Amino acid sequence: MTALRALCPAKVNLGLHVVGRRVDGYHEIVTLFQAIDLCDVLEGEAAGALSLSVRGAAVPADESNLVLKAAALLQERAARARGRGARLTLEKTIPVGGGLGGGSSDAAGTLLLLNQLWGLQLDVSALAQLAAELGSDVPFFLTGGTALGTGRGTTIAPLPPIPERAVLLGSPPFGLSTPEVYRALAAPLTAAMADVTVPRLFVKFAEGNDFALATNDLEAVAFGLRSELATFKDALQRSGAEVALLSGSGSTVFGLFGAGNDVTSMATDLRGAFPGWTLWACRTTASGVRIVPAVE
Repeated sequence: MTALRALCPAKVNLGLHVVGRRVDGYHEIVTLFQAIDLCDVLEGEAAGALSLSVRGAAVPADESNLVLKAAALLQERAARARGRGARLTLEKTIPVGGGLGGGSSDAAGTLLLLNQLWGLQLDVSALAQLAAELGSDVPFFLTGGTALGTGRGTTIAPLPPIPERAVLLGSPPFGLSTPEVYRALAAPLTAAMADVTVPRLFVKFAEGNDFALATNDLEAVAFGLRSELATFKDALQRSGAEVALLSGSGSTVFGLFGAGNDVTSMATDLRGAFPGWTLWACRTTASGVRIVPAVE
């Protein structure tokens, strides 16, 4: 088979509620995932062994990278993958440590790309089980679009896609540690009986196409660690954002705008007030990872 390319989108969280701590050390959450069109690009071609090169960011290309972890997991679990190799090249655009799910999307892209490149014929259900082992956000990117995430974020319920929106991302010149943010939250242990109120509320946000009341429980901790994140959120709200939120555990803050808004001009206006920040004008997308032929 010829070389393939995986377009691996970022995500934002159009709401995030922390239910509590789990006995396994993770946290139980309810979140509304939304894919956006900011992408990493992963290319792969058949080779005698597995290898990875990374361009665009100071990201390790060794076994700690989720791309190689995903490839190794396929080799371990899928009989047809044993002994197979691939030359993988990752072009990073999504900021690292920004709460946009770049590493998770890359892992999902690896599963889908190698499933096709190696002719494994694994269905989405089988890939989703592997994805959940790799990380909390990974299963979402197999389908993308708009989806409710529960549990550790690995239980995904796809929802009808919301109407396209403009998105303005602000990524500061620092990341935030997800474990540090969750530890500082000091959430209680998860209750034995699940509360269905928040999941229903988040689904109503999506069905009603109205996110004005959306919140992220991790904002107070993240803003306490770095107050400039709150300052950028305020700037987005003054610019007319329908909603402005921290994405995931940060450090990226985003604003959601109507499709007719010129977020490119907004980004230009805000750059002077936030030196060192990287701002992107993006759009929501109804897809997850997409596999296409690699450009020769």
